[in-house]
Amino acid sequence: MPETVAEILNAYRAGDATPADIVARSFARIRTHDDPALFISLRDEKDVVAEAQALARGNPQLSPLYGIPVAVKDNIDVVGLPTTAACPAFLYSPSKDATAVARLRAAGALILGKTNLDQFATGLVGVRTPYGTGRNLFDEKLIPGGSSTGSALVVGAGIAPLSLGTDTAGSGRVPAAYSNIVGLKPSLGLVSTTGVVPACRTLDCVSIFALTVDDAMTALNVIAGADAADPYCRPRELGEFGPMPDGIKLGVPSAAQRVFFGDKISAGAYDAALAKLSDLGASLIEIDMEPFYETARLLYDGPWVAERYLAAKTLIDSAPESLHPVTRQIIAGGARVTAADAFKAFYRLEALRRVRDRTFGVIDALALPTVPTIYTVEQVLAEPIELNSRLGTYTNFVNLLDLCGLAVPASMQGDGTPFGITLLALAGADAMLAAIGRQFHRASGLPLGALKTSAAGLIRSRFTPRRSR
Repeated sequence: MPETVAEILNAYRAGDATPADIVARSFARIRTHDDPALFISLRDEKDVVAEAQALARGNPQLSPLYGIPVAVKDNIDVVGLPTTAACPAFLYSPSKDATAVARLRAAGALILGKTNLDQFATGLVGVRTPYGTGRNLFDEKLIPGGSSTGSALVVGAGIAPLSLGTDTAGSGRVPAAYSNIVGLKPSLGLVSTTGVVPACRTLDCVSIFALTVDDAMTALNVIAGADAADPYCRPRELGEFGPMPDGIKLGVPSAAQRVFFGDKISAGAYDAALAKLSDLGASLIEIDMEPFYETARLLYDGPWVAERYLAAKTLIDSAPESLHPVTRQIIAGGARVTAADAFKAFYRLEALRRVRDRTFGVIDALALPTVPTIYTVEQVLAEPIELNSRLGTYTNFVNLLDLCGLAVPASMQGDGTPFGITLLALAGADAMLAAIGRQFHRASGLPLGALKTSAAGLIRSRFTPRRSR
């Protein structure tokens, strides 16, 4: 069964499948999976099949995502489907696709629907939504992660090989770890956010979920590029996506600075992941993590929550009861931030960015746990803010420090749940992270998502970097 983008395209070229076949399989899997909290809105199957049949009259060799089913997080505009950001009172009908979605369609992708999320992309847990909590693919008692919950679950369940999420504080990495899939957080500005409901506009980026690193980079190659409508867009060359570089130097926290909140299973899984990276030829260099942890605390303790307030201000002022109570509590705090608070934080962040530069003067990338632990839905509902904050330990600082990131599966733990690591580097090093992550993921031999197909031995896709628009 072709599961990855590369395998599906090969099946099309060989005449072993058609886009209509793959679309029909996607909808059949939606019915079999039977989780009403995956999608907020879903296109009619007949319409997508008809679109697939029309597409089949074209040439699959010309379109990098020809006939590939894709799901889109419901804070990203898709023409013909409402945008809600998981808040029914916020609902509107967009007049055009978000830039990233338009580029997916132009490359031959077929949009299935809009996926569930933590409301206004505020949360890493996946339970702050009126549309229900999506089921964790490995243990239904556990949270699925967020905020891009449905987008991760759809890929992990094999419903679509690709999906779009967003990532401001870890929303494109945390649910990837919990679904045993790849979560690619591009360099800030590499992908346009035109048509994306803002969370923190200065930090937001469109992220990609995929079963393999190759597939994620194929999608990034399609959606990256300049956009005159987005003043925060900063097009860069993606660079060559080749083998893992020799002599790569990876920064890791010392044992004393590793944070797992008492989760010895995850701590052991991280040790094993570092050993695997060492076996692959990486040099592990201990670095001081405290400046990164301090930066992470700035995100919600500092003025950036005012950006979230600005994005939802009209609704908070007119109908505050329409927001999820935890989301409302967090976002409303942004109204109390002063200009003095903001400048104080900006000054401190600039100093921390100098520390970042010195750190990356001696390493090529960081290799960190994606999340320190996992909690049950019941635990998070009982203590929603503190437990959510813990999950951002290794993610909240990334966009503030202008880093790119790649979350990849590392192992299956003794309790049957997946553990993943995230590779982080200075902006513009997306292709280098992909080279490391691909080699590491293949060496893991893990199944792809919750499927039975293994990551080991996958045929390398025909990925050809192109010049940025």
